[in-house]
Amino acid sequence: MATITLNRLARKNSLTAAMYGAMADALTAAQDDASVRVVVLQGHETVFSSGNDIGDFLNQPPAGQDAPVFRFLRGIASFPKPLLAAVCGPAVGIGTTMLLHCDLVYAGDNAAFSMPFVNLGLCPEAASSLLVPQMLGYHRAAEALLLGEPFMAEAALEVGLVNRVVPPMETNGYAQAQARKLAAKPLSALVETKRLMKKGQQQLVLQQMADEGASFGRMLQEPAAKEAFTAFMEKRRPDFSGV
Repeated sequence: MATITLNRLARKNSLTAAMYGAMADALTAAQDDASVRVVVLQGHETVFSSGNDIGDFLNQPPAGQDAPVFRFLRGIASFPKPLLAAVCGPAVGIGTTMLLHCDLVYAGDNAAFSMPFVNLGLCPEAASSLLVPQMLGYHRAAEALLLGEPFMAEAALEVGLVNRVVPPMETNGYAQAQARKLAAKPLSALVETKRLMKKGQQQLVLQQMADEGASFGRMLQEPAAKEAFTAFMEKRRPDFSGV
């Protein structure tokens, strides 16, 4: 069993290019290591991830499909072994969309999920524009992706994004216990069952990621995103009236 822990509490577990690269490498190593049967993604009981580190993101924007963030997304989408997540507190942007590729997700009752890409002048990523409508239904997906407002753990449980809601101090331990149950099962059966469940849309997911990535890169250079990020760095409300 392997555990990937987001551990940058001083910055609310915001993700840098280096962290994406490390997570991509960890997934590759876990996939290749026959002794690893299950992987758990977890944060802290107060925060899972506040999304991209904006400063790092602006200094090192994703450059092509080999950028660390895209390596991580492809890795998590195609990871063949069971992948679990324990989520407490804010799960912003990719902090929510990465969960779409996990097999089991356990949330603390303080979890708050949000996908505020539009509010940054951007489009969804991680194939969320495909998977969120499938999971939530179109109208709920539109609410989540167009308004970008947070929804809490019970709502996530209702739509099937999470498997169970538990107290925050118990969340990581609960996910680890579930992972140990899986690790005791035959790996070949786990891998084949996961492959069959995902087989019908694996290529669709990877294609959607590529399409989103192309749009994301283009929109990052456009006036709306520039205004959103400038406003964020200047700690003011963005003005999109001209864009």
